[in-house]
Amino acid sequence: MKNRIDLAKRSLTGIAIGDAFGDSFFRERAIVESALENRFIPETEWRYTDDTIMAIPLLKSLELYGEINQDFVADQFAQNFLKDRHRGYGPSMHRKLLEFDANKNWLEISKSSFNGTGSMGNGSAMRVALIGAYFYDDLSKVTEQAKLSSEITHYNNEAIAGAISVAIATALCTKSNELNKEVWLDTIIDFTPESDLKYKIKKIKHLPKSYDIRTIVTALGNGTKMLAQDTVPVALWNVYHYLGDFEESLWNTVSALGDRDTTCAIVGGINMMCSEESKVPKQWENDVEKWNESIFYK
Repeated sequence: MKNRIDLAKRSLTGIAIGDAFGDSFFRERAIVESALENRFIPETEWRYTDDTIMAIPLLKSLELYGEINQDFVADQFAQNFLKDRHRGYGPSMHRKLLEFDANKNWLEISKSSFNGTGSMGNGSAMRVALIGAYFYDDLSKVTEQAKLSSEITHYNNEAIAGAISVAIATALCTKSNELNKEVWLDTIIDFTPESDLKYKIKKIKHLPKSYDIRTIVTALGNGTKMLAQDTVPVALWNVYHYLGDFEESLWNTVSALGDRDTTCAIVGGINMMCSEESKVPKQWENDVEKWNESIFYK
């Protein structure tokens, strides 16, 4: 049997690379356009954002408990935020994590967001891939644990659907690197709860690889709204068409612009698990900020 923690760590490394890669493209428009056209990464420190930092507590929970312990993860979210608040957290997450630290009632806080509907943001989808890697051989468990991980900060059904779809996608990639992309996508759809997000994932089959990325963004979004249903579908479209090709999937994902650190983090966490080493640039892996040496993991 594959070592579960090692698999989760591999996925987390994919999240970190995608996160830092995407974040490096938040530059002046002319610089970004030139970088995309000429395939070079704008000068960067390869420093990841909250996408990776919020994935680390999920890994720590799996290491300590073998599952997602919501109380532990919520506390870790708050503590890591206090260690460094300048990692790209959104304003609503700033407020939420400060409230977590103050009164510890994460469930009440999560449910109360957006007038009681819970947040449908992309924050739970961006961090969840490693759960799919860990529970790769039990898709029901993947679904359950992804839902638990989302509820801590994003209680809304759309956010939960986004987290589940990303985790299932990763589990399938982890289980086999000889995937039929149609079966891969059909399985994701089957496990994704009824939602606007599920409807958009179904569109992926009808959006060929040959389409201009701007057309794909019009149909699926690119994370500009920072909603799960505006973010996850375009990430899955890119993995679907570049399954097993880590580098190419990230270049195509970042060309969609939008919330590019998050879309790339999602793609990186999924596609790392079915990409051969030759498809993952060694320099990227060497240069990215090391999550396992960070203050957020120790």
